[in-house]
Amino acid sequence: MSELTVVVLVAGAGTRMKSKTMKVLHPICGRSMVGHVLNAVAAMEPSRVVAVVGNQREQVGPHVQEILPDAILAVQEEQLGTGHAVRVAVDAAGVTEGTVVVAYGDTPLLEGESLRAFAAEHEAAQRAVSILSGIAPDPFGYGRVVRDADGDVVAIVEEKDATPEQREITEINSGILALDAGFLVEALPKLRNDNAKGEYYLTDLVGLARDAGLTVGAHVLDDVRQTEGANDRVQLAELGRELNRRILRRWMRDGVTVVDPATTWVDADVVLAPDVTLLPGTQLLGATVVGEDAVVGPDTTLKDCEVGVGARVVRTHGELAVVGAGATVGPFSYLRPGTQLGADGKIGAFVETKNAVIGDRAKVPHLSYVGDAEIGEGTNIGAGTIFANYDGVAKHRTTVGRHARTGSNNTFVAPVTIGDGAGTGGGTVVRQDVPPGALAVSSGAQRNIPDWAQTRRAGTPQAAAAEAAAKRTAGGGEESHNGDPGVGDVGQPGAESSS
Repeated sequence: MSELTVVVLVAGAGTRMKSKTMKVLHPICGRSMVGHVLNAVAAMEPSRVVAVVGNQREQVGPHVQEILPDAILAVQEEQLGTGHAVRVAVDAAGVTEGTVVVAYGDTPLLEGESLRAFAAEHEAAQRAVSILSGIAPDPFGYGRVVRDADGDVVAIVEEKDATPEQREITEINSGILALDAGFLVEALPKLRNDNAKGEYYLTDLVGLARDAGLTVGAHVLDDVRQTEGANDRVQLAELGRELNRRILRRWMRDGVTVVDPATTWVDADVVLAPDVTLLPGTQLLGATVVGEDAVVGPDTTLKDCEVGVGARVVRTHGELAVVGAGATVGPFSYLRPGTQLGADGKIGAFVETKNAVIGDRAKVPHLSYVGDAEIGEGTNIGAGTIFANYDGVAKHRTTVGRHARTGSNNTFVAPVTIGDGAGTGGGTVVRQDVPPGALAVSSGAQRNIPDWAQTRRAGTPQAAAAEAAAKRTAGGGEESHNGDPGVGDVGQPGAESSS
């Protein structure tokens, strides 16, 4: 192809969104609407990209250049129509030759392959103007592409201006055009704004090209939905559902099992390996990557996470976390940023982790909080353990060595280190380092206070049960299970319990 310039129009206010966020910046499947368009445009490998900004350009301009750093920003101070916007772009980029493709920032289903085919046909046919069109079973609201008896395009007629016969036409104008740059530069100053809106319409270039005896044509896109735009949040949701459907269909054809597509959402930048299984209620967001044979779900949300080969993640919420090969997570786990679980490791039920490195084959099975920690290979953390990482002013780190065994209901008061092969007793509060191989116990010997229930809880079922047990012990009898403790023949010598 010759020199290719792509103009993306993103200056409109989008007032029907009723939002402080510019319309084209609203997200859909992990990217902004304009982000999807720019991704398609980049696939064309153009010589230059010009984004025409206007309303809220302080939001839109930086976003465009974050995605395409070399993009040229052309400012349309007044929104005087599409023809005026393209003239602003041509002037800003100094376009004089080649092909100019005009696209819109609110068409997130648009694909780069479609744009490439459109531009290639335009150049091969040596047209002045090419229209990206499509066949719509219900063309209401769209401009119609009018052809003559030979099939040549003679005009684009807006619905409000169309005759009854023209309204029967099902070939619609998407608004996306390809233009010869030489013709465009000469024709733009000839556009007039003598219409109801007082705007300069880009579609008027069709008539100017025909009057000059130049070729005008249309490239019929089989998948006309690619050209659909979103003007309000209802349409945005509809396009989001359709884009998600297309993403899932592509992954399923590439070897991914999606058990229930209706409840599964996968963003555009997610990467899935063959033989991944996604169970119902799964959301994979951002730049999440899932390895071969992994199973995710049900009811799991992962954002910007990495899941290793053969791992299993069940009913879990995770963000900026890494799950190693063969590891298991969940159910009801919360992986906060900085979590790294090693190969064949385990983060179990009702466990929260943050900024924690958990080694290969290490386990945090139950009811624990692990924050700002490093847990060595093969270590097991007892149920109900708290890594107390915050002293009220600053965060501190805990290190647990390899193959350590810690008891249930422990608290590790950071900063503290538990050595390789060390252990801790149940209920221990660790405030000092534990040497390798040592056992840390912080509680004293157990002390029992006799008859505490009878004296401090007199008149309660607790006291009654204690009194009955004392009588039974004194008389050598067995406890009755018939009714409340101490009722009936409980405590009588030789009495039998009922079942």
